[in-house]
Amino acid sequence: MAIRIIIFLLINFGALALGGLFTGKGVPSDWYQELNKAPWTPPGWVFGAAWTLIMVCFSFYMAFLWKSVSGTKVLLWLFVVQFILNVIWNPVFFHFQLVWPGLIVISLLSLLIIYLFVHYYPQLSYKSFLILPYLIWLIIATSLNAYIVFNN
Repeated sequence: MAIRIIIFLLINFGALALGGLFTGKGVPSDWYQELNKAPWTPPGWVFGAAWTLIMVCFSFYMAFLWKSVSGTKVLLWLFVVQFILNVIWNPVFFHFQLVWPGLIVISLLSLLIIYLFVHYYPQLSYKSFLILPYLIWLIIATSLNAYIVFNN
């Protein structure tokens, strides 16, 4: 079990690092600073703290889930799609400054995390709640992205 947790921690934090490469100067950039952002936009340090907690919880969730499902092909596919959506949001939004496609990406990611929670709840029971920080953050992040789409 510990090996699975470590593997998922490495993969998930690797995803954050890849996404971060594309964020680069996005947050302090003139483009982002001049956007009309939602009044509930948290300070910058919250994003790092939130993603750290999310990826730790999600890594444990995936390790428990991997052990609980009989066929892992579908789960692997869902995890890979999640990984791709998570990583590509940063370049889509910050690097290419495409807020509408960014909203589509983050909405698809949110739907996928909802699917994981609902579909695999019977296998994990209370351990499913480890995915809730991810889902809650995605709802907040989706609302922030949508605010930018509709108010700029």
